[in-house]
Amino acid sequence: MEGRAITDWKDIPMELLLQILGLVDDQTVIMASGVCRGWRDAVCLGLTYLSLSWCTKNMNNLVLSLAPKFTRLQTLILRQDKPQLEDNAVESIANFCHDLQVLDLSKSFKLSDRSLYALAHGCPNLTKLNISGCTAFSDSALEYLASFCQKMKVLNLCGCVRTASDRALQAIGRYCSQLQCLNLGWCEDVSDVGVMSLAYGCPDLRTVDLCGCLQITDDSVIALANKCPHLRSLGLYYCQNITDRAMYSLAQSLVRNKPAAVWESRKPKNDEEGLKTLNISQCTALTPSAVQAVCDSFPALHTCSGRHSLIMSGCLNLTSVHCACAVQAHRTASAFPHSAH
Repeated sequence: MEGRAITDWKDIPMELLLQILGLVDDQTVIMASGVCRGWRDAVCLGLTYLSLSWCTKNMNNLVLSLAPKFTRLQTLILRQDKPQLEDNAVESIANFCHDLQVLDLSKSFKLSDRSLYALAHGCPNLTKLNISGCTAFSDSALEYLASFCQKMKVLNLCGCVRTASDRALQAIGRYCSQLQCLNLGWCEDVSDVGVMSLAYGCPDLRTVDLCGCLQITDDSVIALANKCPHLRSLGLYYCQNITDRAMYSLAQSLVRNKPAAVWESRKPKNDEEGLKTLNISQCTALTPSAVQAVCDSFPALHTCSGRHSLIMSGCLNLTSVHCACAVQAHRTASAFPHSAH
């Protein structure tokens, strides 16, 4: 303060105030913005992250009042247990928060296509969007959003049965080439057509959840294995059309995706390469030899206690599949039996 004493709350420098407010919850930050004009300006200009998930009543009105003030927001979390948000609140966000990059609208059952159209025009810098459980959005609205928000990296469409069609996924593959994480859980209309479009159009995909996508077959998994060399997590829970053909394609993908000059081994040298999580629960057509081939190819896949990253619930015929460290632990225990007392 260059020797000047702080004699009143309004004299606190903006930088110090923002540091103080960074230590309190979002509800307190909103209250602080009403103390005086200086505090309001500091909060409005400096606040980039806000979560209103604590608001169990009147969230819609709160958003309508805050959006015109907090125009520098980059992250906004509006997750709800009971649906409160309406289209006019999202339209207000789109009108004022043009720097927004991360938006969570999960379980916003009241929202319609109006919200996605508004976000497409007002928030083109979105990189992470969660609309899981938003069942009223159409696939054409998502297609429209994808054409404007081409920086998207993380997209959660879990439970968006009407939204996540092959047509919408084809648009995402066409426009959102930077996409890294996609959740399509329980989107029952998704087929190989949509997933293959994603694999070809989004080569940087790292996490893909297809649990409950009943129509997909080996062709989807093979496309992801061939075209997405950075794939680290794949969810295939209850995808009962998946067979050994998909597993062998995954097992061979590491070699196939590496230049010949670095083909020193079929196995990755460390856990950073290749699959780290694979969920094949209820994929009852798979055989032990095919799944073991995947497990052997990727050391980060574990079946051992406390490190389960190869998840095989409901697959009773796969009980013989074990990761390398589980096998080694068994051998060690067998080599040093407990001495008799």
